[in-house]
Amino acid sequence: MAGKHTIVGVEPGSIAHELSIEPGDVLLTVNGETVRDIFDYQFLVMDEFVTLEIEKKNGDIDEIEIEKDLEEDLGISFDTDLMDEYRSCTNNCIFCFIDQMPPGMRDTLYFKDDDSRLSFLQGNYITLTNMKEADIDRIIRYRMEPINISIHTTDPQLRCRMLNNRFAGDCLRFLDKLYDAGIRMNGQIVLCKGINDGEALEKTLSDLSRYAPVMESVSIVPVGLTRYRDGLFPLEPFSKKDAENVIKVVEKFQRTIYNKLLTHFVHASDEFYLLAEMPLPEEERYDGYLQLENGVGMLRLLEQEFHKALNAVDLEMMSGVRNISIATGALAYPYIKELVADTEEAIRSKQCDITIRCRCHQIRNDFFGENITVSGLICGQDIISQLKDQDLGDELLLPVNMFRSGEEYFLDDVTKTDLERELHVKVIVVPKHGEGLLRGILGLENTDFRRQIYEQADRSDRWQA
Repeated sequence: MAGKHTIVGVEPGSIAHELSIEPGDVLLTVNGETVRDIFDYQFLVMDEFVTLEIEKKNGDIDEIEIEKDLEEDLGISFDTDLMDEYRSCTNNCIFCFIDQMPPGMRDTLYFKDDDSRLSFLQGNYITLTNMKEADIDRIIRYRMEPINISIHTTDPQLRCRMLNNRFAGDCLRFLDKLYDAGIRMNGQIVLCKGINDGEALEKTLSDLSRYAPVMESVSIVPVGLTRYRDGLFPLEPFSKKDAENVIKVVEKFQRTIYNKLLTHFVHASDEFYLLAEMPLPEEERYDGYLQLENGVGMLRLLEQEFHKALNAVDLEMMSGVRNISIATGALAYPYIKELVADTEEAIRSKQCDITIRCRCHQIRNDFFGENITVSGLICGQDIISQLKDQDLGDELLLPVNMFRSGEEYFLDDVTKTDLERELHVKVIVVPKHGEGLLRGILGLENTDFRRQIYEQADRSDRWQA
């Protein structure tokens, strides 16, 4: 029931524990106010004097007055981290990735989230279309920042058409309110050929540049097109020349804005540079990698981290033969192959006793279609079909972003164990950072398998990386 939150955990020795609050009790109000979600709760219990209204398991209502240190936690946990249901998306975007999903997958993969609270908690991108003035006021009141916003275009009519939502243009005014309040923002543009590129893109970037530096960055990512587009809005993939034109526009705005604010502000995703066959920007141009989850600078950062780790590791203390394979998507493949070659060269130059025999495999995405080139959307069945009966050595290294968060399942529910059984090789999951890749190649222990991908995210935005 709205406003009533069941307590599922009480931390031993906490304030709540000392006050005999128990799992199964229900929180009704804090300081006389109904609690909508985790943000209301955290804001209200921050004070030194807090009054809780608790419904005990036997039905009694207790009013508990608490005096504590400012911002001291009460030690209570609830049945969901958000303390509320997720807000679903009210749009029908012409580029939505979820609409291009095949049938028969997990229910969570079809959920379209458009929740400002998850933008703050998890970095998801929101469209603002299901938000009211009060929601914006709440973001400002609680300083829920940075807020990540899917903008796509600043032309109100075009935005309505792209999102298939008659409110999509009007809600752009919320950008002004967030800017005036100093709420840090990041923007995203999913670029669709012939729709919001060209002159429309230049206008959007010109409009958004006035929000800098409160709006810290804007990413431009190409629309992801799977083979499941029957009956959907006709969209075309970008050509090499198209990618060159996008980069030309981006770099023009980067120069202009940097001269004024010492930030490059707008960034094209790695995919555009690879499609244009142009070198990736130098590290300094990524402004601290603010848009990594949108595929902006991922390959440059991987390269930088890898070489830093390679320079630090003591190769001369290692010995033996590493007979391994690495599988990755088409986007990262040439870079992974080059990093393996750099490792082999470092070993040769130092005349070390360790030998690396590493085969790199580019996995074609047959499941979603060859236009999808990122490793995070590779399914287990494609790895099996393309690597079966090949000599994979003693270990097959796979990046952690191929798997569900904290688990060993691919998007198609094939497991790591399934892979090992079908390919007759030990599968090693390596972290997504450069040091993790190097340690995997050298056979050193890796312990960091964290992955910041959230199944509840709106894949029309999040899966472009």
